[in-house]
Amino acid sequence: MLDLKWIRQNAEQVQTAADQKGIRLSLEELLQLDEKKRMLLQETEALRAARNKLSTQIGRLIRQGAEGEAAQAKLQVAETNVKLGAADVELAIVDHKLAGLLALVPNVVSPDTPIGRSDVDNVEVRTFGEPRSFDFKPKDHMELGELHDLIDVKRGVKAAGSRNYYLKGAGVVLHRAVQQLALDLLVKKGFTMLEVPLMVRTEAMNSTGFFPLGEDQTYRIANDDKWLVGTSEVPMITYYANEIVDAQAPIKLAAASTCFRSEVGSAGRDVHGLYRVHQFAKVEQVVLCEANHELSEALLQEITANAEELLQLLELPYRVMAVCTGDMSQKTYKQYDIETWMPSRASYGETHSSSNLRDFQARRSNIRYRTADGSLKFCHTLNNTAVASPRILIPLLEHHQCEDGAIQIPEALRPYMNGMEKLEVH
Repeated sequence: MLDLKWIRQNAEQVQTAADQKGIRLSLEELLQLDEKKRMLLQETEALRAARNKLSTQIGRLIRQGAEGEAAQAKLQVAETNVKLGAADVELAIVDHKLAGLLALVPNVVSPDTPIGRSDVDNVEVRTFGEPRSFDFKPKDHMELGELHDLIDVKRGVKAAGSRNYYLKGAGVVLHRAVQQLALDLLVKKGFTMLEVPLMVRTEAMNSTGFFPLGEDQTYRIANDDKWLVGTSEVPMITYYANEIVDAQAPIKLAAASTCFRSEVGSAGRDVHGLYRVHQFAKVEQVVLCEANHELSEALLQEITANAEELLQLLELPYRVMAVCTGDMSQKTYKQYDIETWMPSRASYGETHSSSNLRDFQARRSNIRYRTADGSLKFCHTLNNTAVASPRILIPLLEHHQCEDGAIQIPEALRPYMNGMEKLEVH
């Protein structure tokens, strides 16, 4: 959410952001409705003031015995009530339309955000490591999963339909190991761990900026005002909704949670194996801080670096991408994606995302802090995927495979794998 007064003063910038993000929104219509609402508010206030004045006069006239004048004033009150009722109805209609358009207003984007239409236009910022060259024909993660009995997609489809799976044996251990490694890394960096609700109310999805534009990606609980979350960002931000927080130091939260997404519109190689599935696990970072642009930019770099450190511990090559306008969500001011090299795709695949939302999300969630002079301001909020599994298992299995099909376990993961150094072929 953006401040309406700010929108009035920066309508062209907001319209540009909507156009660049592919959001169908007319700022001209929004401002017309805003003007009409303000006019109707003035009209209803004037009518109420006139009615109150007449009511006072009626009481005085009755006390004076001026019954005729009092009766005339009562007729005027009745006429005013009719006008007020009509104006209130019109105001409610205008207010509803305006609220609908305001819900679509996007965050503006940072000056250094690339302009583009899709992920093809994202810009490489830096790389780490070199994609591995194999002197044998490498297997993809599904072949390796079958070889080691780690993954069973066939039975996943039998149980739950397409894009579902079972992890088995060492596959489960590996899946949990990368999450615990991420959590331990974040604890050392001062993050507070949360176990979060996986079902949230519509209000939580709206206030965190995932609705109204993300409803088609979200599973709804039948006959209830609840939705399955696609990220623990939603319950972590909602934890502080409608509160005044102490933001003297940045509030750093993290959660490991199961996540659900319908993935409407996905096709092609993205649906092969474990890349784009309906149920997955994420370790998410969320930060709330003072509304200081330099501070939130520094924190964006920090949480991105945390995700990079995790990938370095997993000994995987990756690149950091500046996300372009057309590939950003409504709520995002600035975003980086981290893409990890996936040998079977012969390309990088997105595994992490970092976003600075400035005060857009905090306004919708009404999360404020008190400044040194006692005034209240909306926080800046940020988020990052520290790790998402089973997608991370794709590069992990493929990059560390041996010619005989064995899989080397990165040293950092071994304590979480009961000291195992390698998955052997049996």
